[in-house]
Amino acid sequence: MKARDIALSAMLAALYAGLVVALAPISFLIFQVRVADALLPLSAVLGWPAIVGFTVGCFLGNLAGVLVGIPPAAVIVDATGGSFANFLGCYLAHKLAEDSLDKKRLFASTLVITAVITAVVGTYLPLLLGFPLWMGWLGVLAGSLISVNVMGYLLLLAFLRTRIRPSRGTR
Repeated sequence: MKARDIALSAMLAALYAGLVVALAPISFLIFQVRVADALLPLSAVLGWPAIVGFTVGCFLGNLAGVLVGIPPAAVIVDATGGSFANFLGCYLAHKLAEDSLDKKRLFASTLVITAVITAVVGTYLPLLLGFPLWMGWLGVLAGSLISVNVMGYLLLLAFLRTRIRPSRGTR
């Protein structure tokens, strides 16, 4: 990675973690609208710097789960599981949209992110917090549809309109 890519990863990690912590009351538990997840679709066009940044940012941001009463052991599971979900969702979204600015393909990449987050986070959260599995899937899915598929897709389109393009090394 180039210095520019490392700086971009660090900036995106800080932005993601900062949003999770600042909006902690709605960023955790079964029914959540994690506003920070609106950044995830950017990984479709920014590639590895975004994938790494959102993975690290999720790990650090999820450590703030103690602020909303999540037990420390569960916070570690959430930090690890959530960052894995971000990594996998962002990686698959980037692979799906790679070298394409087609709006249908970019929207499909947001659906991939939502599916991964719902499957991973929506499975372990109810197990950690004592809720039925269906409630975890439903709660995480609803929040992800709002944050990733609505807010995130609109953010991605706005980002693309700025004509800022990643360096060749980021793809």
